[in-house]
Amino acid sequence: MNGAEDGRDDQRDAPGAGTGSPDGWDRLWTPHRMAYIKGEGKPTGSRPEDGCPFCRAPALTDPEGLVVARGKSAYAVLNLYPYNSGHLMVCPYRHVSEYTGLDEDETADVAALTRAGIRALTAAYRPQGFNVGMNLGTAAGAGIAAHLHQHIVPRWGGDANFMPVVGHTKVLPEMLEQTREKLADHWPRD
Repeated sequence: MNGAEDGRDDQRDAPGAGTGSPDGWDRLWTPHRMAYIKGEGKPTGSRPEDGCPFCRAPALTDPEGLVVARGKSAYAVLNLYPYNSGHLMVCPYRHVSEYTGLDEDETADVAALTRAGIRALTAAYRPQGFNVGMNLGTAAGAGIAAHLHQHIVPRWGGDANFMPVVGHTKVLPEMLEQTREKLADHWPRD
């Protein structure tokens, strides 16, 4: 016998009761994602002064800018909207959009920070693999095409489960500030 049959309404006090027709789906509310959906904080143009977050981040303190490590001509920063915990990006300080536009020192620094980032992520999280790469240009999927950045995404077997596939939601086990601190603590000291 269920609540309807015995006169009780067990659903009356359920979270979200009265907000629509029951459909059997649970909800994981992620209101912080609305800023990403609306494009808040996205540059208004292609110039550094148009609000480029990759030009802005290194001018902040490391915790404020989510900067994990700094090199001579590039730096490693957490992705504000990560695919997985520990999702890093390596960016040149100089506002440049094309990989072929990097000078030799920038190219070497991006490579060295990428290698160090993989080492730090391995020490801190023990991922089973990595996706490393760049989306060059809007047509290639770059969210901010005007400032080159290389992604380092740690991966685990089964990390692409039903939440992102069906629910368009990522479940992350820690806050970005905790991730930044953990990776900074594990960053190689060459």
